[in-house]
Amino acid sequence: MELSILQKHTLTHTHSSSLTLRPPRLHLSNYTYKMNISPKSLSVSCNAHKNEVEMKEKETKLWGGRFEEGVSDVVERFTESISVDKALYKQDIMGSRAHASMLAHQGLIDASDKDIILKGLDQIENEIETGNFNWRTDREDVHMNIEAALTDLVGEPAKKLHTARSRNDQVSTDFRLWCRDAIGNIVSRIKYLQLERDAGRLLDCRTRLNFCPLGACALAGTGLPIDRFMTSDALGFSAPMRNSIDAVSDRDFVLEFLSSNSITAIHLSRLGEEWVLWASEEFGFITPSDSVSTGSSIMPQKKNPDPMELVRGKSARVVGDLVTLLVLCKGLPHAYNRDLQEDKEPVFDSVKAITGMLEVSAEFAQNITFNSERIQNALPAGHLDATTLADYLVKKGMPFRTSHDVVGRSVALCVSRKSQLQDLSLDELRSISPVFDQDVYEYLGVENSIKNFSSYGSTGSECVASQLDYWMTRLNINRNT
Repeated sequence: MELSILQKHTLTHTHSSSLTLRPPRLHLSNYTYKMNISPKSLSVSCNAHKNEVEMKEKETKLWGGRFEEGVSDVVERFTESISVDKALYKQDIMGSRAHASMLAHQGLIDASDKDIILKGLDQIENEIETGNFNWRTDREDVHMNIEAALTDLVGEPAKKLHTARSRNDQVSTDFRLWCRDAIGNIVSRIKYLQLERDAGRLLDCRTRLNFCPLGACALAGTGLPIDRFMTSDALGFSAPMRNSIDAVSDRDFVLEFLSSNSITAIHLSRLGEEWVLWASEEFGFITPSDSVSTGSSIMPQKKNPDPMELVRGKSARVVGDLVTLLVLCKGLPHAYNRDLQEDKEPVFDSVKAITGMLEVSAEFAQNITFNSERIQNALPAGHLDATTLADYLVKKGMPFRTSHDVVGRSVALCVSRKSQLQDLSLDELRSISPVFDQDVYEYLGVENSIKNFSSYGSTGSECVASQLDYWMTRLNINRNT
């Protein structure tokens, strides 16, 4: 192969003892030719950049009509989303079934074409679910993979499926359907942990996201006589979205979903923090069973509540997924922008994390033993009955601020003597305030203190029993199980 003028010039003006050339690459057709140049010899080697099999598999993009050449391999690798969004295959096929049926009903395709399309979609769904479907990166995303495979399978009828539809409204529809299903799954797991408000937030989110973008097309709708209400009903949506631009650009349903997940994750993290502390040697209030504990690689005696430590840790990534979407959306103009391709991975990650956190938290809760004696011994510390004593004085007619001062001085006396309030004699109490009477001892001590908390929702014994009854009924739990 003849050297270029630049290469000849370089060889002529470079001293042979220090000749160092970075081998230039000449791109010819589908191959890369590499020049290997050394002071002693010149050699030329030809390496195939792409083998012939891969090149034969390349196909014209379904959108490639106005392009004279295909995208480079670098661009193709960077822009593909099939590695992530193939998780939407079931929702994508659902949407295509509804769309094909609507097109036939409106006379935009023949009934026979519709039947062929639906049969082909059934076969593709079966291939995916049995692991026999060939996902192709050069087909970019889940929508193009399924549509191109359908075209390979049934031919011309498949080319009619994308009538009055864009990938913009298609992906928004798929994603709403997927999130709707995911919310139902998460709510079903939340009930085991009594996170009622978290479930309520998710159900509210599902109500707001349950509107259909399909038929909004790229952003402006279509001039063809489609029936968006028909597809909306077929897919179980409340109604079509009213504004076509909003339909393809809106992602507040995703933000609300991830926000709800983040709040749930924070609740689980706080619960996990308490359980981790209570299981520590310093507290020892609970003992997790071996089935929900792990050991140490160096300390043989260790028994770690690692599931709840990881719940604490994974809450960070759930919050991070929300922040990712907030930052992704904050600078986007309306209508669809390719940036939105990046909205799925954080959602999939958030759902996977929160589902696992809920599952393992419920498992942990069912596999712990409360160490009653250790808890009982720890309760007197800190004079927990001081507030109950203040309430006692209020019931005797003393203003609360005065009672607060009286009890504070009573506690100070106990601290100086290293005793508890119930250990003080009546005379000692009366030396602080003459209001004290013999019935004061019905308010002192941990058990009396707890018994005297009686307001609705409080931690008093009767109130806690009432709450337990409520949740047993609400969750349909049999007391005998």
